[in-house]
Amino acid sequence: MDAELLELQRQFELAQQAKSSIRLSDRNVVELVQKLQQLQIIDYDLLHTITGKEYITPDQLRHEMVTEINKTGRVSLIDLSDVIGVDLYHIEKQAQYIVADDSGLMFNQGEIIAQSYWDSVAEEINERLQECSQIALAELAAQLHIGSELISSVLETRLGTIVKGRLEGGQLYTPAYVARVNAMVRGATRAVTVPTNLSIVWNSLQQLLQDVDGANGIAVESTFFQSLFNGLVKEGEILGSVRAGIHWTPSIFAHAQRESVDSFFSQNSYISYQALQKLAIPQPKQYLQSRYPEGIPLDTVFVHSSMIEMLDSAAEDAIEQNSWIDSLSVLPAFFGTQDASKLLSLCPSIQKALKSSNALILGDSCVFSNAFVKDVFEHIDKEMAKTSGQGLNDNLHIVDEAKGRNDPDKFVESNEVGLETGGNKSALEKGSKKKRGKPTGNTKTGGAESGTGNNDQEPTKAKKTQRKSKDQLSDTKVGAKKDFDKAKVDNLNVYSEELIMEKILILVPDLEGLGGMDDAHSVVRLLATHLRPMLVTSLRERRKALLNENAERMRRLLDNLQKKVDEAFLNMQLNEKALDLFEDDPSASVILHKHLLRTAATPIVDMLLINLDIHNKLKNGIEVEESDSPESASLSSGDRLSLAKGLTGPLSVKAVAVVETLEGKVSA
Repeated sequence: MDAELLELQRQFELAQQAKSSIRLSDRNVVELVQKLQQLQIIDYDLLHTITGKEYITPDQLRHEMVTEINKTGRVSLIDLSDVIGVDLYHIEKQAQYIVADDSGLMFNQGEIIAQSYWDSVAEEINERLQECSQIALAELAAQLHIGSELISSVLETRLGTIVKGRLEGGQLYTPAYVARVNAMVRGATRAVTVPTNLSIVWNSLQQLLQDVDGANGIAVESTFFQSLFNGLVKEGEILGSVRAGIHWTPSIFAHAQRESVDSFFSQNSYISYQALQKLAIPQPKQYLQSRYPEGIPLDTVFVHSSMIEMLDSAAEDAIEQNSWIDSLSVLPAFFGTQDASKLLSLCPSIQKALKSSNALILGDSCVFSNAFVKDVFEHIDKEMAKTSGQGLNDNLHIVDEAKGRNDPDKFVESNEVGLETGGNKSALEKGSKKKRGKPTGNTKTGGAESGTGNNDQEPTKAKKTQRKSKDQLSDTKVGAKKDFDKAKVDNLNVYSEELIMEKILILVPDLEGLGGMDDAHSVVRLLATHLRPMLVTSLRERRKALLNENAERMRRLLDNLQKKVDEAFLNMQLNEKALDLFEDDPSASVILHKHLLRTAATPIVDMLLINLDIHNKLKNGIEVEESDSPESASLSSGDRLSLAKGLTGPLSVKAVAVVETLEGKVSA
């Protein structure tokens, strides 16, 4: 009984000593925590869970996140938020601290990945690679849901250690496969003996691999072949040179190139750029300049300095012998005119001759000695002067023919003829070929029936005709100086280039055909252009000397003509006064007036035209022999018109008017 009492007593004491517990609501807990934070009893941050029923400290959150990362090695921040039950904002904030503190972690596209994860992935990739011999990084990136650049950077650090393979062009290859393809590249490039585009070789190797491996074959990128090829070149297993990365020139071909170029250049002292292009040398001029520094680059060929010595010697001989030389005939057929011109500019003897005016270069390739050019000029000048002295002017033929009808002796001869060719014929030559006018002779006397009024007008018109003839002579003196100046300018064009070219080819037939394809006479034309000013100057000097000699003769001619016209006109006036006795007989008066015009006025006009024609020739520097009685010639109506049109300027117009008036009165 006592024992039971003691037990009850003990329980009662325990009940008295036990503390009472109070159950709080969620709101009370939140308010209590806030009060503790205000009192700074809790002096650290607290984070709410997503449910709002729990608090968690940042350190605890970071610890739980690291625990989850260590479990898998790769975890998404969204998954961490769901597992831990904390808002994503706090997860992202703590993830930045975690990655910054641990170098073995990385943050990528909302995921935290540990290096251990990459090691395990690399081991898996290596196992798969050994089975397949090749894996594409794009395929791995798609499986792992990461970018190709990231998987590439991860594998590069593990190649040769965890991953036993080679990474090229976005592909992973096993060493055995690399060795196989490397052997194929070595064999294909060693088999190439001419310059080849490497892309063609790589395409052939790709096709070969597909044929060997079948449908399951691996597609190899050209960059992989190129990488293996560059390694072989660097190691010296294949010999040659690469230009622009894809143009391969084997050393055996380069050696053959050099031997071919050296052989031709040493034997001929020149080589054309076209020949080097046929040898697949892309920049022939630069290639030759670097290989033969002593050579000279021209437009189409590359020459040795000995070529200049040879051409200089030939040109010097031609200059010393007062001859000429076409440098293209001395040089090989590959040389063009521009090449020859540049070579001539490098010849010392030619440059010396040019400076001393002992030589002349025409057509870029022809060298003429100055003595040769002078000799050609003298021959042409003498021949032209001789030829001009042998010809006769058309108007002098007219005078001679008219003179021949009255006098067996010639009235006048000329030692000068126009030097124009073809289209440069003078107005005198054209006039002589025109149809002749009506011949003079007996005319009908129908005027006697025309009445008294016509009878009164005839003497008056006759006087006007006579007066015009006298005025014509006066106008000759007034316009002489102007006509002389115009003739002086016209005479400068008497030597045409075509005529000079004909004379040159007659003297030097070898010059024919010298020139380019467009103009086979370009050199002759240039020589004619060079000689023409000299010939014109010589002509001007001869004309000037002849004009000085003819000046006094021209003055005497005009003075004598003035006197003769005055005397003849005075006699005609006296005869006209005598006709006044027949005023009572109009019919007889008309007939007598016509007879007076035919016998007195016509000789005056003929004498005037002949003397004016002689004056015109003397003024133009045409030599005319002296004649005692040029006025004794009798001209036909066609001769008069031709002589009148052969005069120059306004004098010709007035002379034609006089002739037409005379013909109209005599034949009326």
